[in-house]
Amino acid sequence: MTLATHYLEEVRRQMHGYKRLADGALAQVTEEEFFRELDPESNSIAIVVKHMAGNMRSRFTNFLTTDGEKPDRNRDQEFELGADADRKAFLQSWEQGWKTVFDTLDALKPEDVERTVTIRSEPHTVLQAVNRALAHLAYHVGQIVYLAKYFRSENWKTLSVPRGKTEEFNAKMREKHSEPKV
Repeated sequence: MTLATHYLEEVRRQMHGYKRLADGALAQVTEEEFFRELDPESNSIAIVVKHMAGNMRSRFTNFLTTDGEKPDRNRDQEFELGADADRKAFLQSWEQGWKTVFDTLDALKPEDVERTVTIRSEPHTVLQAVNRALAHLAYHVGQIVYLAKYFRSENWKTLSVPRGKTEEFNAKMREKHSEPKV
């Protein structure tokens, strides 16, 4: 397996993991919490979802052949709810954005990793552009999870190792990944 093949497999795995985390958090918040802002300068979960969907569509549509900042994208509008803000519509855009990401990643070949693509007219290797997107999406997934956990408080259902259960989790992992006894 080449390093480029391994890289593409790993980035797919990580992207799926970040989507799973965000989806787990989104499933726990109420309609009111989805749209709630902590203060006038903060973004609601809805705004983060809307921005991420716009970014994913722009960056990953025709990834190898067009600039990652599409002329029809209005990034500033991604940070405005609008009077017709609708959770269902936001989540449909979210799903479409992730589908675009995964379809693009699935179509990439190891030899594409060193090709040049552009984002806002700036050249990037495919590896750089994908790493940039991975970091950006991870950053915003963290925001979604943090806000959802904050809003759900004692009703939060953990998406990772529960507090106080680290050693138990580590023991299960050691058992799962240990060499079979001969």
